[in-house]
Amino acid sequence: MKPIRIAFMLLIIAFCASRSKAQMEQPHGAEGGGISQSPNDINRWTGANTGLTNVIVYALAVSGTDLFAGTSGGLYRSTNDGTSWNSVNSGLTSSPVDALVVSGSNLFAGSFGKGAFLSTNNGTTWMGINSGLANPFINAFAINDRSIFAGTYYSGAFLSTNNGSSWTSVNSGLTNPSVAALAVSGTNLFAGTFSGVFRSTDNGGSWTADNAGLPQNAYVDAFAVIDTNVFVGTFGRGVFLSTNGGTSWTAVNAGLARSYVVTLAVNGTNLFAGTYGGGVFVSSDCGTSWNAVNSGLPNLDIRALTVSGANLFAGTAGKGVWKRPLTQMTSSVQPLAGDSPREFSLDQNYPNPFNPSTIIQYTVGGDRGQGSGVSEVRIVICDVLGRVVATLVNSRQAPGTYQTRFDGSQLASGVYIYRIQAGSFTQSRMMLLLK
Repeated sequence: MKPIRIAFMLLIIAFCASRSKAQMEQPHGAEGGGISQSPNDINRWTGANTGLTNVIVYALAVSGTDLFAGTSGGLYRSTNDGTSWNSVNSGLTSSPVDALVVSGSNLFAGSFGKGAFLSTNNGTTWMGINSGLANPFINAFAINDRSIFAGTYYSGAFLSTNNGSSWTSVNSGLTNPSVAALAVSGTNLFAGTFSGVFRSTDNGGSWTADNAGLPQNAYVDAFAVIDTNVFVGTFGRGVFLSTNGGTSWTAVNAGLARSYVVTLAVNGTNLFAGTYGGGVFVSSDCGTSWNAVNSGLPNLDIRALTVSGANLFAGTAGKGVWKRPLTQMTSSVQPLAGDSPREFSLDQNYPNPFNPSTIIQYTVGGDRGQGSGVSEVRIVICDVLGRVVATLVNSRQAPGTYQTRFDGSQLASGVYIYRIQAGSFTQSRMMLLLK
C-alpha cells in the first residue's frame, strides 16, 4: 500500500503548490515575515502547572530527574518532567521561596524572611539552618566544592562549610551588602549586587569590585558561565560578557529587545535570558546575537529558568511554570566548508519523501545589498494553508552553505512547504512527510 500512498500524495503536490504559494504571499502580519502562525505550531511553550496552586514562581532547580519550583506559596516538586506537581513543605515555615540550589543529595532553599532550609530526602522534609545567618532574606546560593554561599538583602554574603549547620559572614571588601546573585567560575567567586559585580579569589575571604565596562551602579540580577566566559544579567542594561575572569565587561545585547534581565540559564553553548516583561531570549553565539522564543508563552514576566532533560522550564510571575523542548530553540544549523558564495539558494530536502526527519541545505550569499556581511536568515515550515508549524532557523548568518535538520515526528503525514527569507531573498520548496 505504501507505493500507492506515495503516488497519491505526489499527485496532490501540484494542486497544493499554487494554492499554498499564493496564500503564503498574502500579508498575514508582521510576525514570521508575512506568514501566519498556526494554532497547532509545534514550536511553542506548553503549560506545566497541574497541581501547582501558586503561580508566582521565583526559583527552579533540578535534582536528578526531579524538578523543584519555589513559589510565593512554598515549594513544589515534580517527578514527571513538569506534568504534575506536589507540595513539599513539611518543616518549611516560610511561604515565599526565592532561591534553590542542589549540592549532591542535599537541597537548599532560601526564603524571604525565614532564612535557609535544608532537605536531605529530596524535599520530603525540611529543617531550618540559620545558625550564624544574620539576615533571613535569602536572594541567592552558590556551591564551590564543599562551600555553600548565601547572598542576602542588606547583610552581604555568608559561607557554610558544613552543609548549613553554621554560617560565617564573608564581606571583607564587599561594599554593597545587597547580594542578588552568586556564581562560581574556576577559582573565582562572583557576587552580583545592587551596584555591580564583586569578585573573590579566596573563597569569599576578601572581595574586590570588578566593574570595568559595566554601567555605573549596575543592578546585577543573574550570572551564567559557559567555559571561561562569564555573563551577567542586569536590570535595565541587558547582558554583559567577561572573557577575562571579570577584569572587564562588554555589552552583548544585539537582538535583546528587553534589557531587564532577571535570570540566565545555560545548555551547552546556548545561553537563555529570562526578562521582566520581554519573555525568553536565546543566544547560540556567546551573546553576539539574541532571538526571542516566546511563542505560546502567556506571561512575559520571567522570574526563573532551568534546563531539565530535553526541556527548558520557565517560571513566570502569575502563570506558573511553562516548558519547551530545547531543540525548538537552539540552533541545529551546521555550516559546510567552502568558499564564500555570492548567491542565495534553497535546495530540495533529502530524503523526500521522508519519515520522520529530513535535511535541508541552503546557501547564504554575500550580494543583494548585503556586501560581505551577515544576513538575517529565517526558515519556516508551513502547512498547505500557509500556516507556520515550525521555525528551523531565525538568526544572523555569514555567507556560506548550511544544513539544518527538520523533525516531523509530531506532524501528520502530508505536504509541507519550507521557505527561506534572507534579506530581500525568498524561496519556497515542497516536501512530503509520509508515515
